[in-house]
Amino acid sequence: MNTLQAILLGIVQGITEFLPISSSGHLQIFKEILEVELEENLTFDVTLHAATVLSTIVVLWSEVMRLLKGVFSRRFTPEQAYVLKILISMIPIGIVGLTLKDRIEAMLGAPWILYAVGLMLLLTAALLAFAYYAKPRQKEEISYRDAFIIGIAQACAALPGLSRSGTTIATGLLLGNKKESVAQFSFLMVLAPILGEMLLEALSGKMTASVETAPLLAGFAAAFVTGCLACRLMIGIVRKGRLIWFAVYCAIAGTVSIASYYYL
Repeated sequence: MNTLQAILLGIVQGITEFLPISSSGHLQIFKEILEVELEENLTFDVTLHAATVLSTIVVLWSEVMRLLKGVFSRRFTPEQAYVLKILISMIPIGIVGLTLKDRIEAMLGAPWILYAVGLMLLLTAALLAFAYYAKPRQKEEISYRDAFIIGIAQACAALPGLSRSGTTIATGLLLGNKKESVAQFSFLMVLAPILGEMLLEALSGKMTASVETAPLLAGFAAAFVTGCLACRLMIGIVRKGRLIWFAVYCAIAGTVSIASYYYL
């Protein structure tokens, strides 16, 4: 992997981690285009995820600090309740990670991966479109029940091509939660699972120095900068209710991905 490839993949990761168009699906597509076997470069993959985690913390810094301060209060505070909801949302993805992680990773090397990615992108498009046209009654705050259901949506999004942010935000909106609240919850709820996965991969000994330092740093920087921009952009987009354009994009990208499987 050279520096230019690393930068391009970092940009793809940074943008697609927050926009509801599937980072895993687009990374798989761009692997094919750039002829980079990303699954063989686990160190690089983990580095990109670290960059997007850092960008989330930077963009939502005031909210992160507010939650951290509230957690250490002696009485039960709204901040502690919010963190508890985040913990509840992590249960489904934790179960999937412990039981199906190897099978999901094996899918990335399957000859039919572009076909699977295409189908999941079409499903993402359908979810976003449904959430756009549905008009449920708005709730004041995300409930514990909703947090768990949104967590189930996040677990389903472990499938390549099914957008994590798109699936969780669409689910939250369909449950009647306010647009800005569900976007913020969607971005915060992924921090712990990604950090946990990074720690497990580091402890497993699977990470190797297969990528040189320059491409590694370039990919990290590209993912961090574009991640900051995409995170801010996505919060604004959800607030204004413009998810339908991403549904159109995912439908087109999914169709192209399926067509490329058959004709390329």
